[in-house]
Amino acid sequence: MSETSTAAGGISACSITLQLNGQRREVEVYPWTTLLDLLREQLHLTGTKKGCDHGQCGACNVHVNGTVINSCLSLAVMHDGDEITTVEGLSENGELHPIQQAFLDEDAYQCGYCTAGQMMTATYVLNSSHIGDSDDAVREAMSGNICRCGAYKNILAAVQSTRGKV
Repeated sequence: MSETSTAAGGISACSITLQLNGQRREVEVYPWTTLLDLLREQLHLTGTKKGCDHGQCGACNVHVNGTVINSCLSLAVMHDGDEITTVEGLSENGELHPIQQAFLDEDAYQCGYCTAGQMMTATYVLNSSHIGDSDDAVREAMSGNICRCGAYKNILAAVQSTRGKV
């Protein structure tokens, strides 16, 4: 991380490098910039949503080095050199990721606002050996994601129908 430019008040921006959705990106960020704001405002990856901005709803979930996090609670400068995957990075070669297809097949969304965060947590759940495969284990692991429309039954069905495909 290196200092590059100065904002009003003498605060310097920092240059950081991310491995973002499989591509190396070098960006300048101010120390107060959250990872969520970097993704949405500077990099225009708007699939990741700003819901509560307090880490309580899961709409902003992304993967950082293989772990799911609330991007609204994490400063961008903390992720210099990290591998970050957003919902846009799930699909490959124009093909939907199995969880994306399952959300379509199982009608696991209504308004869609929570969907990206739900998918990011779901892929983490499906790839984690320490999370059981029972409905109760999945519900517990997904409990940090709020769906205001109440599509939980269909979200669970999407996760369970994707087992063995990721």
